[in-house]
This record gives sequence, structure tokens and C-alpha cells, in this order.
Amino acid sequence: MDILEMYGIDPFYLAAGIAAFLLLLIIVLFIILIATNKKLKKLKRNYEAFMQGENGKSLESHFLKRFEEIDGLKAADLKHEEEIHKIVENMKLTYQKLGVVKYNAFSEMGGKLSFAIAMLNQKNDGFILNAMHSSDGCYTYAKEVVNGESFIVLGEEEKQALDMALQADLMKK
Repeated sequence: MDILEMYGIDPFYLAAGIAAFLLLLIIVLFIILIATNKKLKKLKRNYEAFMQGENGKSLESHFLKRFEEIDGLKAADLKHEEEIHKIVENMKLTYQKLGVVKYNAFSEMGGKLSFAIAMLNQKNDGFILNAMHSSDGCYTYAKEVVNGESFIVLGEEEKQALDMALQADLMKK
């Protein structure tokens, strides 16, 4: 006795079912083939647009041009680093620290018209200006400062101005 007959399956319906399944499988595979072919054509178009020119020579020249630009940018970057380093070194020599004290030089004068101003660079070198205002006029004195010290005796206001300038550096750190 045959297995098909044992389960009551007609061989015609079995063959028809298998044929229908195979037909459905062929249709699905055909749709997948069409979709893949469409994507392949799009990829080929993009590739041809990318490679247009003399066998990719234009692409090679494009890459070489970009590499030259990158080399130019690197050179400019090095130049800018050197210039920034020079600027930083020059900044150490500029007067960055300031101390100002206003005072009355003479007891009969009011309004604190006299002042002492200390200006120092990063190395604490600079000067102190002392302008003393009196009824006869204004007298200005300049004193040199080296490493935060003056070799000329400083008045009380000048010392205060120098201390303020030295403290200005401590506040930045």
C-alpha cells in the first residue's frame, strides 16, 4: 500500500500544490531579481559619475589636489603656531600688572589729586610713576623696578602701588 493512499492524498493535488509553491517561489525570486537589478543600475550610474574622466585620472588628480591643500594647511598651522609662540613671548614683556594708589601729597590739599602707579611685566620688571600735586604745580617722578624691587627708596604710596601690581599676578594664577 502506498503512503499517499494510506493518508488519502490524491497525487494530482500533491503535484498541483508543489507546482503552485514552486510558481510562487519563482515569482518572489523574480521580484527580488528586479529590485537587485534596479539597485545595481543605480550603483553603476553613481560609479560612472564618480569615475568620469579619463579612466579615473580626474579622480586621481582630485585626490592629489586635496592632498596638496592638506599639506598647505599643515604648513600654515605650523606657521601660526610659531607666530602664537612669538606673541606669547612678547606678551611676557608687556606691562600686564597694574597698581594705582591715589592720595593727598600735602595736608592742605584735598581731592586726592596725587597718585602712584606701578606697571610691571610678567618678569616683574617695569616702573613706578609718582605724580605729586601741589598748589604750585604737579611733580612727576619715575622709578625703575627690576624683579619686583626698586633700588631707589620708595614712599609709602609707591610701595602700596608696587604691592598691588605684584598681587595682580598672584590673582591670575
